[in-house]
Amino acid sequence: MKTIIPKDFLEKINVGKVLRYAIYLVVLLVMQNILFTQLRIFGVCPMFLPAAAVAMGMFEGATWGPLFSLLMGIFADMAFVENTIFFTLAFPSISFASAFVSNFFINRRFFAYMGAAILGLLATAGGQLLKTAASDTFSMVMVTTALLQTAWSIPFAVLAYFPPARLSRLE
Repeated sequence: MKTIIPKDFLEKINVGKVLRYAIYLVVLLVMQNILFTQLRIFGVCPMFLPAAAVAMGMFEGATWGPLFSLLMGIFADMAFVENTIFFTLAFPSISFASAFVSNFFINRRFFAYMGAAILGLLATAGGQLLKTAASDTFSMVMVTTALLQTAWSIPFAVLAYFPPARLSRLE
């Protein structure tokens, strides 16, 4: 009987790295859903999952970064009941954009990452703002909330940089 999966399929995939990233994703989602929901300033929780999508895109490239971000987005959409498929679409897009930019225009150092992470956080907050504005009425308070969420998420974006930077060097 002929198998569909090629013989060298598992040789091309670094199973150890995939398992380490799976553990990293579980830790990210647990921190986001259990710990960071308790840290509120003016009713706004920090959201560092877009920064993790940026880090995965920068360090794992345009294939594996968006794939891990897609999985993270699916589980994030399951955790946040107000979103249907927003994170599933946004996180791989942010990850692919950061992979593209880091391959051709910026380096993979911390300050370049922080700039890309801030843009990813702003894009996610802006997408949430537009989604809410499309279903409700628009208010300038929504812009303040989006900017406050982004500002409150920046310190936690630092946490998302170091694990992918370290995991990308492991073979």
